[in-house]
Amino acid sequence: MARDSRLIEMLAPVVESMDFVFWGLELLMQGKQTVLRVYIDHANGITVDNCADVSRQLSAVLDVEDPIAQDYTLEVSSPGMDRPLFRLEQYVQSVGQIIELRLRLPFDGRRRFKGLLKGVEQEDIVLLVDDHEYLLPVDLIEKAQIVPIFD
Repeated sequence: MARDSRLIEMLAPVVESMDFVFWGLELLMQGKQTVLRVYIDHANGITVDNCADVSRQLSAVLDVEDPIAQDYTLEVSSPGMDRPLFRLEQYVQSVGQIIELRLRLPFDGRRRFKGLLKGVEQEDIVLLVDDHEYLLPVDLIEKAQIVPIFD
């Protein structure tokens, strides 16, 4: 997590200086491959050209700072409809949505939850799963994302 914090401190200002919202990042170790995925957003949406422009700027910073020891691939992406949730304020913005999440440690005997995000109380989210409300600490959430609803 400390490396993620360092990457956020390094990359978020670059993204924001280009008039995009820094949505979050994931550093994924997938076997021998490492992927640094940076999510950007904008009120008018994100295009492939936007991602390419941001990628060039982030690559320049990463080349100079060299914060990741192993070889990695940089991906810049829109959060999309199934947007991942990284920060407390993103959960606040997503109240009323269906989300699925995985916890770092089991809570009430389970690590995976899918339900209606009812609210946020201090540092916890309120999740309704099958008529049962769970109060889950945000710092226990390993990964969370919106579940898009298609009519």
